[in-house]
Amino acid sequence: MATDTQKLAAFPVFMRVENRSVVIVGNGDEALAKARLLSQSSATLTLVADAPEKTLADWAETNDARLIRAPYAPRYIENAALVFAATDDEAQDRAIVADARARSIPVNAVDRPELCDFYTPALVNRAPLAVAIGTEGAGPVLAQMVRARVDQMLSPSLGTLAHLATQYRDAVDRLVPRGLARRRFWKAFFTGDTARAVERGDVAAARRSASSLLAAGEDIPGHIALVGAGPGAEDLLTLRAQRLLMEADVIVYDALVPEAVVAMGRRDAERISVGKRKGCHSKSQEEINDLLVALGRDGKRVVRLKSGDPLIFGRAGEEMAALREASVSYEVVPGVTAAFAAAADFELPLTLRGIASSIVFTTGHDLKGRTLPDWASLAVSGATIAVYMGRSVAADVAGRLVEAGLSPDTAVAVIENASRDDRRLLHGTLSDLPSLADRNELTGPVMTLIGDAVAGANFERSEALATHKHQLERA
Repeated sequence: MATDTQKLAAFPVFMRVENRSVVIVGNGDEALAKARLLSQSSATLTLVADAPEKTLADWAETNDARLIRAPYAPRYIENAALVFAATDDEAQDRAIVADARARSIPVNAVDRPELCDFYTPALVNRAPLAVAIGTEGAGPVLAQMVRARVDQMLSPSLGTLAHLATQYRDAVDRLVPRGLARRRFWKAFFTGDTARAVERGDVAAARRSASSLLAAGEDIPGHIALVGAGPGAEDLLTLRAQRLLMEADVIVYDALVPEAVVAMGRRDAERISVGKRKGCHSKSQEEINDLLVALGRDGKRVVRLKSGDPLIFGRAGEEMAALREASVSYEVVPGVTAAFAAAADFELPLTLRGIASSIVFTTGHDLKGRTLPDWASLAVSGATIAVYMGRSVAADVAGRLVEAGLSPDTAVAVIENASRDDRRLLHGTLSDLPSLADRNELTGPVMTLIGDAVAGANFERSEALATHKHQLERA
């Protein structure tokens, strides 16, 4: 059932103020706040203040604003485009409002919404692009909170990109047909190689890319982003990853990536699950490589979501090689790897002065062969070992490390679903680790941290591995 949309009492518009006078009346912080906001525009600012505070006077001098040191008089607002009453005196503000309305000038009385003809928004400035957030004066703090979130989502280079777009508008109108072709061009312009060149600060490369895009016509190239989805908590996704998800035509994701992260993409994006989980490989790696190449050649913007970081046990190397060979554009966006999330959950320093000065990332399967890995000696010398996907081979891991010379009393921290609300924390020693293989209730991804530095973790919220071990022995 459709619901009625609440109607706005104030309709948002953008008003031209270039080289027009904007007058702010007031002596203190309220006048200064409005002056700083308006200084983001090309308006000509006039401050009327009979007793300006030093910060206001200094700001006016530094920013070339006209400061009239005199009591307010109606003549000071003649021919203004906008007027702000910021005197902190209700009677004075009402008089300024009345004078402005008598001259048909829109007026804002600071913190007096009932007197305002318009409200000043919280502003995200990427000139010529601007995002204005308003609450009709009801909640300025809420508007600032939303502004902060929007500001994080938008690349700082977006203004430069928007300015570049204005230089290509006439050529696009002449050469690119209206409708789908033009929409595809501008989408590729704002999300493709042109945008990435601007983000790097290489405007010359951005111009070359835009010109190539214009020459390509409807044959617009695709792009693949190999994105680290982090350990599971959606708010650990990077800002760049979030922006790419909102731009993607297709999201290709592994089984370990939570639905909440996938859902952060565009609603109309195609979503393709490719499995890649123990006992549930819906597609082979070769099939995934072929899929990415095909999507790229079809001109799609693709986010390939991988759990954790793409370059740590994510098989990104094979996908990059396939994309390079097929001449498909791609990039890699790092993510928070599970070892870091596990350490944070345990309040555990992975390196500790005088105890551990190196870290080893490995999988439990590396310890199943007859030959000990080269890094095994590092464990003996004090390195912290982060073992990925090691629950089923926990006994092998423990046995081989003890065989290499590591003490059975070495501290161990184990976590299922690191960073997520449903995480489970366990702790013990290397001699307790074999019992992990019998913990069939641990169905999520498991990370094991081993080393002397682990002893410094906070185990108040974790369960002792020895408890389960003793239960098995009694059974």
